[in-house]
Amino acid sequence: MSTPAIQHARAVKLGRRLEYFTIAWNSLEALIALAAGSLAGSVALVGFGFDSLVEVTSGAALLWRLHHESDPHRRERAERAALRLVGVCFIILALYVAYDSLSSLWTHEAPMKSLPGILLAVVSLIVMPMLSKAKRRIAATLNSAAMSADARQTEFCTYLSAILLGGLLLHALFGFWWADPVAGLMMAPIIGKEGIAGLQDKTCVCH
Repeated sequence: MSTPAIQHARAVKLGRRLEYFTIAWNSLEALIALAAGSLAGSVALVGFGFDSLVEVTSGAALLWRLHHESDPHRRERAERAALRLVGVCFIILALYVAYDSLSSLWTHEAPMKSLPGILLAVVSLIVMPMLSKAKRRIAATLNSAAMSADARQTEFCTYLSAILLGGLLLHALFGFWWADPVAGLMMAPIIGKEGIAGLQDKTCVCH
């Protein structure tokens, strides 16, 4: 087997491992966020848990796409389908973040202090950038726009982790209940734009 073929095979294998990790990690993340959010009455934490479930869906789509890598015809169809599914996930996430943020601003609903939520956001800020970087490398090797879109979705999870952490800390330390929903509103159109690009097959591979 030639060197490029070996590198390609390794990239596929690593890509599958990354998606398995994505599914496992975000399933755990969703469980913690939803439980902690319910206990603390935190709309932001519940929204973060929903984002984690979107990540699970995206990871499953990419895993399915990678299992068709050896068949060029099926790979192309799987690539388009996975890219569109990731795009749909982006749209759902953007709509939920916007709804979540507007609801919080309208009701003046601020989360209670949540140590599990703060710790979860901190750990996510460490894990997500590394995972996103690894996915971008695989996307470049496989020339996969779907993997590239999934990498950006993981990157958005980093931003949302920062928003969540900032909101929890600003409220806990200074009483700024509005910080989290305002930041969420700023992120929603950016996420939505990526979703539309994915649905139109305009997402490009990040090298």
